[in-house]
Amino acid sequence: MDKPIKQICCIGAGYVGGPTMAVISLKCPDIKINIIDVNQERIDAWNSEDLSGLPIYEPGLKEIISKTRNKNLFFSTKIKESIESADMIFISVNTPTKSKGLGAGKASDLKWVEKSSRDVARFAKGHTIVVEKSTLPVRTAEVIQEILKSAESDSSKDNINFSVLSNPEFLSEGSAINDLLNPDRVLIGGDDKEAMISLSKIYKNWVTEDKILFTNIWSSELAKLTSNAFLAQRISSINSISAICEVTGADIREVSRAIGKDSRIGSKFLDSGPGFGGSCFKKDILNLVYLAEYFGLTEVANFWESVVEINSWHQKRISEIIVKKLFGTVANKKLVVLGFAFKANTNDTRESAAITICRNLLNEGANLVINDPKVSASQIEIDLKINSKISLDNENSSLNEESGSWEHSKNISNLEIFNDAYAIIILTEWEEFKKLNWKEIAKKMVHPAWVFDSRSIVDTDEIRDAGLSLWRLGDGLRD
Repeated sequence: MDKPIKQICCIGAGYVGGPTMAVISLKCPDIKINIIDVNQERIDAWNSEDLSGLPIYEPGLKEIISKTRNKNLFFSTKIKESIESADMIFISVNTPTKSKGLGAGKASDLKWVEKSSRDVARFAKGHTIVVEKSTLPVRTAEVIQEILKSAESDSSKDNINFSVLSNPEFLSEGSAINDLLNPDRVLIGGDDKEAMISLSKIYKNWVTEDKILFTNIWSSELAKLTSNAFLAQRISSINSISAICEVTGADIREVSRAIGKDSRIGSKFLDSGPGFGGSCFKKDILNLVYLAEYFGLTEVANFWESVVEINSWHQKRISEIIVKKLFGTVANKKLVVLGFAFKANTNDTRESAAITICRNLLNEGANLVINDPKVSASQIEIDLKINSKISLDNENSSLNEESGSWEHSKNISNLEIFNDAYAIIILTEWEEFKKLNWKEIAKKMVHPAWVFDSRSIVDTDEIRDAGLSLWRLGDGLRD
C-alpha cells in the first residue's frame, strides 16, 4: 500500500529545486517542504523579506513564495533534521561538466549527487522515497542505490529502506513556473510501483493523469538527456541556416515561418539567435557524447558533438562580423552590450552566448558597457574571468590592460549609456530593449554607428530612419 507523503525534503536550492518545490507547496498545502542547501548565502536570499532579492528570477516565482514561505515551505541549512523527518527526498543539486580527470569536458561531475546520497544514507529513517531531480547521466540511479544499500545493511539502523525514482525536470528558464503548473508531461521512472504511485499522487493535485508517464528508471534518465539534445539540435540547425541566408539574400525569419508550418516539424525552437545556453543543453549533449564513446558508438558521438561545435562556431562568427563591420577593429571603441543572461526572463548566465561574444570582443581590445535587467556586475565579472582592476571612478568597472575593458550599467532609461558608442549589440531579448528611442540614441553615438541585433527584436525601419546601420542575424538584405 502506497504511503501518504506528509514531509518532503529537497536537497539543493537552485534553479530546479527552488521553483519546483515552490509550486508543489502551492498545490499541496498539507505537505511540509524543507529545501536545504549548504550555501548559507543562498538560503538567506530565499528567506529575504525583500522578495526582489530572491536568488532566482522567474516570472511568477516571488508571488508563490509570498504565499507559501514559512507556512508549508521552508528554506534552511538543517540537513540532518530535514532528511530525518522526510518521507520523500528530492535530489536537486548541481551536476556540472567535469573540468578534469576521467571524462573531463564531457562527463558530469557527480560529487554533489554522491554527497547528497551519503547524507540521505546517514540520516534517513524508516522507508524513504529518493527522487532524482537533477539532470543526470544515464544509470546515475545505480550510484544512488549502491550508496543507500549501505544504510539498509547497517544493523545499527532499524527498518531503513529506500525506493529510488527518476523524475526529471523539463523546465524552460524564463517560463519555469508556467512549465511546472502546465507541464507537457511528468515523467516518473522506477521499479517500485508503490513509490511511483506516491509521487504521482502529488502531481495529480494539479496535473491530469494522462500527462503522468511511468517508465523504467533508465528510460526516464535517457529521455531527459534526449529531450534537451533534440531541442539544442534544432537551435544549431536553424542558426546554421541563418548563415546561409546572409550570403544568399534569404531571410531566416521567413524561412523559419515557412518550415514551421509543416506539421511534422512545428514552429518551436526555430528562432535564430546567438546560440543556445543555460545549464542543460550543452552539458546533456556532452553526456550523450560521453555515453556513446564509452560504448564504442563513435558515429553517434560525432553526430551529437557536432551540435555543440556548430553552436560555438556560430558565436565566434557573430563576434567576427561585429569586428568586420567596424572597419576591422574594435580596439578602444565603446560598444554597448544589451543583455547578458542566456535568455530573457531569467538571471541565469550559465553557458550564455554573451559570455563568449563579449570575451572575443574584449580580446580585440573593445571597451564594453554591459546592461542586463537581472544580471549583476559581480556575476558578469565571474563569467568573463578577467584579471581585473577596479576603476577609481566607477566601482563596477573591470579593466584589463591587455584585452580591452568592460563596465556594468544598471540603467538605460536616461540613454547616457549610449554616449560615444560605436555600436549596440543585442544579445538577450528583454522587453525593454524592444522599446528604445532609436532616434535619440542615434544622436549620442559615433557615426557611422551600428546596431547588431542577434535576436530580431528591433523595428528595422525605425533603426534605419534613425540613421543607424543594422545587421540582423540571418538577414540577407542587411546593410
